[in-house]
Amino acid sequence: MRQAWRWFGPDDMVSLDDIRQSGASEIVTALHHVPNGVAWTYEAVRERQALIEESAPGRTQLRWAIVESIPVPDDVKRHGARAKASIGAWIASMEAVAKAGIRTICYNFMPVVDWTRTHLEWELSNGATALRFSHMHFAAFDMFILERPGADADYSERERAEAKAIHDAMTPAEVDRIIMTIASALPGSTTDPLSIPAFRERLKLYAGIDAAKLRQHLIEFLQVVTPVADKLGVKLTLHPDDPPRPLFGLPRIASSAADYQALFDSVPAPSNGICLCTGSLGVSPDNDLPAMARQFADRIHFAHLRATKREADGRSFFEADHLDGDVDMIAVLEALLEEDRRRPETEKIPFRPDHGHRMLDDLDKGGNPGYSAIGRLKGLAELRGAIRVLERIEAARAN
Repeated sequence: MRQAWRWFGPDDMVSLDDIRQSGASEIVTALHHVPNGVAWTYEAVRERQALIEESAPGRTQLRWAIVESIPVPDDVKRHGARAKASIGAWIASMEAVAKAGIRTICYNFMPVVDWTRTHLEWELSNGATALRFSHMHFAAFDMFILERPGADADYSERERAEAKAIHDAMTPAEVDRIIMTIASALPGSTTDPLSIPAFRERLKLYAGIDAAKLRQHLIEFLQVVTPVADKLGVKLTLHPDDPPRPLFGLPRIASSAADYQALFDSVPAPSNGICLCTGSLGVSPDNDLPAMARQFADRIHFAHLRATKREADGRSFFEADHLDGDVDMIAVLEALLEEDRRRPETEKIPFRPDHGHRMLDDLDKGGNPGYSAIGRLKGLAELRGAIRVLERIEAARAN
């Protein structure tokens, strides 16, 4: 398996040399400065590629191997194939990265909000901090800050009372912080940062769009883009919903094995694949991650390896150590390695350690929440060690 690392570009506090020292050799990045819906140019892609691959002669070679992400514009999610201009711009971006030799693109289809958390610096018992999703803080935001019409119906009487108490105890700074965390787009987000009024208006645009309609729009999008991807030799990897359940009354359609199977049945093109994110999918106790890794083995073109830990209410969770969450990471790695051994060298599965804790010296630094250096370095080391042991066991069995 190929070790990769997410990098947010020249302004990332984690440098390319930091990545080299982690042991990763493949870069996962995007042109984050390009607005959603605007086509990437080959020249802009090559400029970023040269910075990664050619800017440090004599250093360990890095390669831009995966694009994460080319944002799918909001009108595609609302209108499907009718959003012709936006789909055309997306295809133009794909053609630009393919021309530069980059053959894997990760994307998502979450409406209005991308990955969602309520806390960016949740203090753990060892003093490190983690990303967290608190169901009750989310409810407080939904009902009493966003004031979404009909939100009350999504929560029990007890939950409404508890969320009201949380909201009433918030300071103005805490209100601003949760608005920033939920509405203003987290690192790598492919949705637009929104003010509260703009958030309300965006939600109105989704009136009448249920899960079946949203899935149909995704299918229509893929029916247009996969023939081009197949011709270019590009693999498209759909990232799961995070968390894998509806938010703000909006449908989410990449949350389970059944969701992905329906998608692959509808669009069987070779380029139509999955990004196996063990953290996102692992939030749901109904998802059997080792079984999913085997079910979709030949369509896994990218993996995010991280572990989430569900809390007592069954709805809240936080980012755990990479081997110690609710996901049986060793069993997932066994399934991925089984598939990896079947593949030629040019098609081995790339993975990256995802959402590390902020710890040690990184506690005193800024940077992107979940994407500090040391926590991900720890995660990559743990994953690499587990992979080495599993490879040694398999070699012994073969002999």
